[in-house]
Amino acid sequence: MSIFHKIDKDKIPRHIAIIMDGNGRWAKSKGKPRVFGHNEGVKTVREITEVSAKIGVEYLTLYAFSTENWKRPAYEVNALMSLLVSTIDKEMDTLMKNNIKLEAIGNITELPSRSYKSLLKGIERTKDNDRMTLVLALNYSGRWDILNAVNTIIKNNSTSPVDEKIFKEYLSTAKYPDPELLIRTSGEIRLSNFLLWESAYSELYFTDIKWPDFKEESLYEAIYEYQNRERRFGKTSEQLKK
Repeated sequence: MSIFHKIDKDKIPRHIAIIMDGNGRWAKSKGKPRVFGHNEGVKTVREITEVSAKIGVEYLTLYAFSTENWKRPAYEVNALMSLLVSTIDKEMDTLMKNNIKLEAIGNITELPSRSYKSLLKGIERTKDNDRMTLVLALNYSGRWDILNAVNTIIKNNSTSPVDEKIFKEYLSTAKYPDPELLIRTSGEIRLSNFLLWESAYSELYFTDIKWPDFKEESLYEAIYEYQNRERRFGKTSEQLKK
């Protein structure tokens, strides 16, 4: 029986962020090249995106390509960039059917021209959709985003004190709420430079399941655990009960 019936439908996280890890190792465990794992991972992206929209998630952010991923073998990087183009093109009908808006964070202007143009085309086509926003983190790192915000503030010659609210306005995630739940697949227990500012009070969920095997029920299990945690934001349990 699915754990879905145990989930409080009124307490679905508004924003879920996911580090989609384990594609390459999943493929190697099956005697396949790493690129095969990335292709299979796209199927999981489709499933988790559709399920998230169905249950009422408002924002889903997927760590698709970090600034550090450029260090991978050239053939794998090229395959990932080609996969990005083909996936966006193929999934447009799915996004439109499900009323999902596509957006992106990161230094996307530095993506290969074909990838960049395909991304912008997808963003433009889905801009009026309003059921859920799918945010792809591409050529993204938390440190890059923070440094970019600092340099922009300096460039603007701001002499006023900068508080958290003002600082957030300069981040690429400014218009999104901070993720309540951040999931990482494949058994690694670290953030890997993902949403460092925004995840300060996110509930972190780590699973040994590799991304191609992370399915609908896996997401429900993560949400169920999230709902059974006490989010104190620095307060005590007694204060929350008042």
